[in-house]
Amino acid sequence: MTDQPSAATPMNAAAIPMNRITASTPINTTTKLNNPPNPGSKNLLSVDLGRTSTKTSVSREPNSVIFVSSNVKQMTMEQVHGGVFEARATDPLMDLWLEYQGNGYAVGQLAADFGADLGVGQSKVEAALIKVLACVGYFKLKDDISVILGLPYLSQEQFEKEKAQLISQVTGPHVMNFRGESVTINVTKVWVMPEGYGSLLWCESQPKKGPGAPDFTKVSAAIVDIGHQTTDCLMVDNFRFARGASKSEDFGMSKFYELVAAEIEGADSQSLSLIAAVNKPKGERFYRPRGSSKPTNLDDFLPNLIEMFSREICTRVLAWLPERVTDVILTGGGGEFFWEDIQRLLKEAKINAHLAAPSREANALGQYIYGEAQLSASRSSRS
Repeated sequence: MTDQPSAATPMNAAAIPMNRITASTPINTTTKLNNPPNPGSKNLLSVDLGRTSTKTSVSREPNSVIFVSSNVKQMTMEQVHGGVFEARATDPLMDLWLEYQGNGYAVGQLAADFGADLGVGQSKVEAALIKVLACVGYFKLKDDISVILGLPYLSQEQFEKEKAQLISQVTGPHVMNFRGESVTINVTKVWVMPEGYGSLLWCESQPKKGPGAPDFTKVSAAIVDIGHQTTDCLMVDNFRFARGASKSEDFGMSKFYELVAAEIEGADSQSLSLIAAVNKPKGERFYRPRGSSKPTNLDDFLPNLIEMFSREICTRVLAWLPERVTDVILTGGGGEFFWEDIQRLLKEAKINAHLAAPSREANALGQYIYGEAQLSASRSSRS
């Protein structure tokens, strides 16, 4: 491996500059920063296209990552100009909307209010550009920028096909009206990596917690990213992405939310309120479907579902896990949610388990660090 990035395997070339960078948050520890988040370079945008939430950042600081619900609703310009959207001083995350190429789009909670669901089952390429533009508008980016994204690694062929589609959509000049203000950007570079790989880059960039802490550049490791729509299982040998041994499986938290919803009359498994209730601490998990006279206490049945689902995930992971793997990094919202049970089950299989921290933000942060390294390498090659 050399310092010179490889065009054929860009995610592997990131390893060298990554290891020279120290970050503020060690693995398995979440540090709350007292200072405002680092504004970053303002020309690099990381977007993790999650099915529950889009996670996006213009900085490597954990508390700089912004969560936007993945709902997107397309509307006509007549509806937009008829007062459906208004330019007003409200919380942008609760009121994200934009006009682009003759159409209006609501994003996040606003789109959910207009009836849009999370799009479970769709390709993440769909609506990706609108989500990226919403992130651009939120961070007030302009002029030339670079963007880094992730996609499920369902197969090498599909990944390369969707990667090409995504790069084609996002690259180039874009003019939009974001919440009533004109915005012009030019995306000069787009990088796309397999979902989950950003978490490895983030974990490896952290200070080691002692002599027993693994050096992920020197071991056979697996990244298991338990997301809403897929569980991404990536194999990495000495920090090199093993394409033939890696895969994403169409099985994730959405299946768990379906099990939860099945226990509650009138519940919708894609309801943002249901998802929020499931992820609250024990004792605070109450959900009232529309039309119901009283909320349901999810703690009455959630522990049994969590144990059952953890075993299902672990069975799938162990069935896939290559024999040479010694360490597994769990990441994503599901990795954090099922951590206690899955960690115990992996320990029984003599596998060292690690939780990326912060788990839901790790991919976006690692992607950003990768983008920094690529831009730095590009500047070095020009000088």
